[in-house]
Amino acid sequence: MEKAPNVIVEPPGPKARKIIDLDTKYLATSTKASPIAIESAAGAVVRDVDGNTFLDFASGVAVLNLGHSHPAVLKAIFEQAGKFTHFAGTDYYYDVQSRLAEKLCTIALMPGENRVFLSNSGTESTEAAIKLARWSSGRKLFISFIGGFHGRTMGSLSLTASKEVQQERYFPSMPGVTHLPFAYCYRCPYHLEYPSCGIWCAKVLEELYFDTYLPADEVAAMFIEPVQGEGGYIVPPKEFVRIMHSTCKRHGILLVDDEVQAGIGRTGRMWAMEHHDVVPDVICSAKALGSGIPIGATIFRKELDWGKKGAHSNTFGGNAVACASALATIETIEKEGLLQQAERKGDHLRQRLEEFKDRYEIIGDVRGLGLMQTTEFVKDRRTKEHACEERDRIEELCLKRGLVAIGCGKSGIRYIPPLTIPMEQLDAGIDILEGVIRDVNGDLKG
Repeated sequence: MEKAPNVIVEPPGPKARKIIDLDTKYLATSTKASPIAIESAAGAVVRDVDGNTFLDFASGVAVLNLGHSHPAVLKAIFEQAGKFTHFAGTDYYYDVQSRLAEKLCTIALMPGENRVFLSNSGTESTEAAIKLARWSSGRKLFISFIGGFHGRTMGSLSLTASKEVQQERYFPSMPGVTHLPFAYCYRCPYHLEYPSCGIWCAKVLEELYFDTYLPADEVAAMFIEPVQGEGGYIVPPKEFVRIMHSTCKRHGILLVDDEVQAGIGRTGRMWAMEHHDVVPDVICSAKALGSGIPIGATIFRKELDWGKKGAHSNTFGGNAVACASALATIETIEKEGLLQQAERKGDHLRQRLEEFKDRYEIIGDVRGLGLMQTTEFVKDRRTKEHACEERDRIEELCLKRGLVAIGCGKSGIRYIPPLTIPMEQLDAGIDILEGVIRDVNGDLKG
């Protein structure tokens, strides 16, 4: 493709407008906001039905770590579809499912023998973890974190605390969840400063919650994202995760590592929890695992397994085509050295974002790991007032100039291009981003 993408027409072209009108009339959805209708995509390049070209810094919300239509994944999908597409993976045996299960259990962080339950999405992988924790521990209570996102079905929704709209009118969901403040150091909920805070946000669980109203010996599991996704790409200090892990071990609480958005190489490690040097009891995976084909996986220590057939099951989990896609995804990451690429390209992206922060007052914070980076926008660096409208304007202008990027948290934008993106395209996208930030920063100052 050419270095600079074409600029999107405003308003959307006639073909896109027709699709958008039809979509609006018949589809029940509350999240579509970008006025583009996709026709085709390859690698990090997307084309719409009106002939406009974009660089993709969203990767289908961290789904397409290998980029759009990776040849190895397409080959695996087509070959499997030519044999059979579905045969109830929870009731019958087939090779591609068994090989994927073996691969997932092998690359899991937990030593010894592991097991995996296959499903169709991130929220289903969380639901399986909830049921597994209750079954194996005999306990009923759970811990998760403010800002965390674990899904939208009623069990996982009870763990989610990312946005008010996700909870509105759905009470009651599953009872028994206590939400703790997360280690959001840029906006510490306790108004302390790292590291002089002594990681109080981690110590408060044992020193306050367990001593007052949350019986530790009744807590089945703690659900934690090694990098909070929807909450704003918040990277906690390593000490925070380690202290939480130690607390869980002392009290027999399972640590469930939600890798749905951060896993499968996105941060330069297969699992983002590796950055914290912590071994969880359970890993939840989805999104990038299937490279665009829906699949979820709950990986756990063997001894936690359900002791009775049928205690948990589904119809489409372990779908043959999805398994083929997932297996090809993992093997491609390993063969093409994409973990190293994510780390190297992530360092380059981070360096340029830090340079933007030095130049433009509208950027309050830059954070992330690997190719999972964000800038948080503020109206004033001293007060840290969220620049929500400005963030939305930046997102809109990026799209008009040929860059797809999406928000996270209250006033952040996440940058999650495919791990396979060529450096020329990565820099081209960053150049578009800087031009937009420069313009919006100038408007804010003016």
